[in-house]
Formats: sequence, structure tokens, C-alpha cells
Amino acid sequence: MNDLSHGHPSPPADAIVEISADPARLDVGFIHHALSTQTHWAKDIPKDTLVRAISHSLCFGAYATQVEGGPANQVGFARVITDRATFAYLADVFVDPSMRGLGIGKRLCESVLAHPALQQLRRFLLATTDAAGLYARYGFEPLGPVNKMMQIHRPDIYTGKQEAP
Repeated sequence: MNDLSHGHPSPPADAIVEISADPARLDVGFIHHALSTQTHWAKDIPKDTLVRAISHSLCFGAYATQVEGGPANQVGFARVITDRATFAYLADVFVDPSMRGLGIGKRLCESVLAHPALQQLRRFLLATTDAAGLYARYGFEPLGPVNKMMQIHRPDIYTGKQEAP
């Protein structure tokens, strides 16, 4: 099954979609299922690790319903790691495959960039392998011809095959 509904029926394409930064609305089960099974960057992430990451981040959910004010299921997510003063990193952006192509990713990006806590940042980073065109519409650009960014990358840390230093 390729949808991320995690037990929720997928809303139809004409559903009403709302974006919210209210952490109480986040469906951690949905988010964990999506990230740990449907993404390459967070495959096998333990749920407790994700809960810790969410609790230390500014998170946005996309929620779909059939009726204004009716019960809504989460269909998208974005997470911002930030000091809320100078720097932010956009991570873990996804939309349920059954809801892609409806502008939900765009609305998540617009909501992130419009959030009051993120208006005075000097630098906002992200990494993408397949959505550079989307992010370019919002002012993101490649870092330059010489990559000055560096990393410590432990791709097997979640599987227990690799230990933290």
C-alpha cells in the first residue's frame, strides 16, 4: 500500500485542506509511519527519536476534511529546526501520495515561510533531491559552485548497525 494514511481513509481530491502549526493536532503515528517507511532520509527512524525531534522543532501539519469544521485527517507535514532568531532548516516535508498534485506541498511551504517566528532569519536552509523547482519558487537557491557545507552522516544510526561517537 503506497498511501500514508496509517489506518485513516484517504480524503478525496476535493477535500478541504487546512495548514496548522498547532503541535496538539499532529498525528505522530501518521508522521512516524510516513517518515520511517516512505522516505529515504528518515527510513526506520525510531518513534521516540521522532517524538524528540518534533518536540524541539516548529512543525506544520496539513489536514484534510470533507466538511468545513468536520473531523480532519493529517495528510502532510513539515518540520523547521530553528533558533527563531538567525537560522532555520526545513526538514521532513511530505504529502500523502493520495493527495499529491493538489498544491498541499506549496501551501505547507507558504505557511512555513509566513510564520511570524521565521520572519527575521538571516539563513534558511533545506536539502532536496527532487523538489528544487518547488523551493526555488519561494526564493531558495543552491548554495553556490563550491559547497561550503559539511556534515557528519551516519545513515545506519536508526538500524543499530552504527553507533554514535
